Amino acid sequence: MLAGISIWQLLIILIIVVAIFGTKKLRSTGKDLGGAVKDFREAMREGEAEDTPQLNAGTAQKAAEKQAEEDKA
Repeated sequence: MLAGISIWQLLIILIIVVAIFGTKKLRSTGKDLGGAVKDFREAMREGEAEDTPQLNAGTAQKAAEKQAEEDKA
């Protein structure tokens, strides 16, 4: 898809984008996008960390129920 685009065409597009939006706007947009990606990654890690103890707690509860049944028998 990008194989047909040369470095000169990309450079011209970059110059047009900078002329339209300005460097300050592009810098703030890049910072906002980077912050959003960072927040998303942290949320994914927190979600994984929350899931793991719940699975272990469920397994421990099942083991305790099984032990209680064995004790009754």
